[in-house]
Amino acid sequence: MTSRTAPRILLVEDAEAIRVSVEAALGTAGFEVRARADGEAIEQDLVGFRPDLVVLDVLLPGRDGFELLSLIRRHSAAGVVMLTARDGVEDRLRGLGEGADDYVVKPFVLAELVARVTAVLRRTGRTKPTVEIGDLVVDAEAGMALYRGERIDLTATEWKLLSHLAAHRDRVLSKTQILAAVWGYDDYAENLVEVNVSTLRRKLEQHGPRILHTVRGQGYVLRGDVG
Repeated sequence: MTSRTAPRILLVEDAEAIRVSVEAALGTAGFEVRARADGEAIEQDLVGFRPDLVVLDVLLPGRDGFELLSLIRRHSAAGVVMLTARDGVEDRLRGLGEGADDYVVKPFVLAELVARVTAVLRRTGRTKPTVEIGDLVVDAEAGMALYRGERIDLTATEWKLLSHLAAHRDRVLSKTQILAAVWGYDDYAENLVEVNVSTLRRKLEQHGPRILHTVRGQGYVLRGDVG
């Protein structure tokens, strides 16, 4: 069983619509998020909040993203994923050259940003890659799931779905939350979640008792009890 504090993400983005949607997506993915509209309090955040990763917009009021990146690199080992509306190669090379771990160009799909944040955290050793739920082992580093020692054959979407449910073990997730985290949107037909959960459940139950449960009117939960 995994027990660790969720990785802490500091989000610095001045556009409110982007900030709110990214904060929600990262929170749904299981991260502890602190969101700021500018970097004026970043020194205090680096000391008090101690983020494992900073999602940092380039075009900010006051100190811009490159200035803040330099400051972060002087005072913290946190990963940095930069956001920008600029798609010029020079900007990307500058950010990466000055210590950013990844660079995402706007507009972006939320699921992609969450995946990139997760990948940087994994590379920097800030996440624990293995989660155990009963006899199920979900190994994010190896990219596979084992149930009672047998590997489960999963599609890419089923793997993302299982990984998300495992990261929130024992917590009921709504269809909308799952849509946002796995597909990056919340306006698809809910049948998309139902079909994929049904297929994933069937594959899991080929190896052992039911651990993926439906909570009527609320959503789905992955837990190790039999029922």
